[in-house]
Amino acid sequence: MNLKPLLEPKTMAVIGVSATNERHPANVIYDKNNHRYPVEVFAVNPKGGRIHNETLYSRINDLPKKTDLAVIAARAEFVPDVVSQCIKAGVKSAAVISGGFTEGGRKDLQDRIVAMAREANFPFIGPNCLGIYSPFHVDTFFLPIERMVKPNIGSVAFISQSGGILVDQMIKFSQQGVGMSKAVSIGNKAFVREIDLLSYLIADSATNVIAFYVEGFAEDEGRDFVLAAERSPKPVIIMKSGKSKAGHLAVASHTASIAGDYASFRAAVTQHNILEAANEHELVSFCEVLSVYQQSIDGRIGIITASGGHGAMAVDTCVADKMSVPELSREVKEKLKDAVSGNVGAIASFNNPVDLTGSATDDDFVACAKIMGASDEIDCIVFLLLPYIPGVTLDIGVRLSQVCKKYKKPIIAYVPHVEKYNMMIDGFELNGIPASSSIEGAVFMAKALMRKRAC
Repeated sequence: MNLKPLLEPKTMAVIGVSATNERHPANVIYDKNNHRYPVEVFAVNPKGGRIHNETLYSRINDLPKKTDLAVIAARAEFVPDVVSQCIKAGVKSAAVISGGFTEGGRKDLQDRIVAMAREANFPFIGPNCLGIYSPFHVDTFFLPIERMVKPNIGSVAFISQSGGILVDQMIKFSQQGVGMSKAVSIGNKAFVREIDLLSYLIADSATNVIAFYVEGFAEDEGRDFVLAAERSPKPVIIMKSGKSKAGHLAVASHTASIAGDYASFRAAVTQHNILEAANEHELVSFCEVLSVYQQSIDGRIGIITASGGHGAMAVDTCVADKMSVPELSREVKEKLKDAVSGNVGAIASFNNPVDLTGSATDDDFVACAKIMGASDEIDCIVFLLLPYIPGVTLDIGVRLSQVCKKYKKPIIAYVPHVEKYNMMIDGFELNGIPASSSIEGAVFMAKALMRKRAC
């Protein structure tokens, strides 16, 4: 199945555009793509006419160019005929935005479009979905452009059964500085399913991390997907809902998915070394760190902080996630004490966590980073940075990144994410060090590296 026209279209038809209702989903999709993205877009409505001084085509056959992607936003009962017309016109793929299929009690309509697509080898996503977002290329989400929060271009692809979860995660990715290569809402996933998208994204040069929000699988599908994910040379992250009985029922009413037995799913994921994110917070943290670091770690964490309370919280989170915060040897402790400034050395604690206190400066953090970077007693360093400490400057991220490059040991930072600290955050992230907005998130990043199998 060729998914390139679906995910990287050069030409697109939006079917269902209204000449009178500017708020119609099809109009929103047409307007946000027309003259804003490199994809060439055409509007289609059976009545024809004009829209924004451009042609509103009455038939897909009337388009002046062959179409890679048809975005179908017509009423559910009309969609089988529209799909049939697209296939006959040589359209290469479709995103069926329309709802009202299996999830609304009309399985017959969904079965009809699936049968046609299967016979014609016509890939489509949906129905009951938002479709595709590819930064600076195409956006089939029927959300007004001024209301969308779009992450920067990056290497994380996210596939979601739920359009709402997808949009929320895009907001979180943007807040956390995680760049995306593609975002795909698959809704009822009647034809193109997770395993098809996984195969495509494994070969996609723009994608390094592949994340999924999954509600359920068809019989035996979960096993095939897990086995395919295990073979992936790229990290695969899964966040699943429908874990509880009530969640199971909610999934069934949302996209008519079979949630399945969560205990069995979790056991399969664990057995096959696939990363499962327990919640949205973990998902963002996992995606961010795995888009930066390729190596796995044993989970021996070194913590350097300017606040004892922050250090204690980080230790608790590490232990809860089955990572160790080993006590440092006397030799390493002595090296740390000798390396920092005299006034800090007199009051700091050089156990693990290393608490440099509120008197610490950039030089103290960098000196400790070099010693921990060279030590084989730990395999990942977590910095808990408080930008309001007088001796810490906005240059600390740039300086610590140089240590990371020298010792090739993962470094993770915690920095409060507020506008006045953006220069410090950029100093980390633009130089290849992930910076979390929370202590817990920083530890989650280390957890992802521990659970990541070596590829």
